[in-house]
Amino acid sequence: MNYRHVFHAGNAADVMKHAVLAWLLDRLRAKPAPFFVLDTHAGIGRYDLDDQAARRTGEAVRGIRRVLSRPVDGLPDCLSPYLETIRSLNAEGGDGDPIRHYPGSPWLARSLMRPDDRLLLAELHADDVRTLRALFQGDRQVSVHHMDGWLSLKAHLPPRERRGLVVIDPPFEAPDEYERMVAALAIAHRRWATGQYLLWYPVKDRATVWRFHQMLEDTGIPRMLAAELCWSDDDRSDRLNGSGLILVNPPWKTQETLSTMLPALQKALDAGIGPVGCHWIRGEDGSTAL
Repeated sequence: MNYRHVFHAGNAADVMKHAVLAWLLDRLRAKPAPFFVLDTHAGIGRYDLDDQAARRTGEAVRGIRRVLSRPVDGLPDCLSPYLETIRSLNAEGGDGDPIRHYPGSPWLARSLMRPDDRLLLAELHADDVRTLRALFQGDRQVSVHHMDGWLSLKAHLPPRERRGLVVIDPPFEAPDEYERMVAALAIAHRRWATGQYLLWYPVKDRATVWRFHQMLEDTGIPRMLAAELCWSDDDRSDRLNGSGLILVNPPWKTQETLSTMLPALQKALDAGIGPVGCHWIRGEDGSTAL
């Protein structure tokens, strides 16, 4: 599977992932102490939905464009940080298209930061690095590093800030990406056990997801919550059936919030076929639900 961001910007998986990310960032900024964000596979930061790569798949039509066509009063408040960031980004364009530009995780993070917060972006593709550097040129709160995202976890953790979030969203180009993700999380957590972590994974066949969750449980890392939003039954492994997230050290009331957010997104996406919800892989006391 190749899930480079530029070809899938604004699709249903992005909507789910970025809505949760924006809510987590909004919770971080609710406390006065500065926070740090590390994005290990940053992409280009911001996407033009009229670009050839995005138009080739047209996935935003069934993703963010569909969500934004819904009445605002029909969506829960927990989606506000995400939707307001998108509207703010597109209000700057003035070209009449309500959603021409889509914010990747770097843009979302930067938009929700305060003056003392800090963002570090790691990206391996040279062209994407040049685009990122141009996008955040002169911004002292953002640093862009041309490096393997997995290595960035060793190089940049722990941060000087005591609070923060690590976003791990690989393109799933390698066949052992699940194993690499689990190993990387274990290393990162040993270096910064109090940080929050958000890991994205594709939901294709259920057996692969079960094995992935079991590998995570076997690390012994406490406070791991799994969340999924699926738009197809996972009886076929030759397609993307849904979007999954692993949240480590999630803030208070995360499970309650996602229990409202995810069904609302599924409805807004007209994706009411597959399963949706969240459960603890390991609870706060280290207990398992598997």
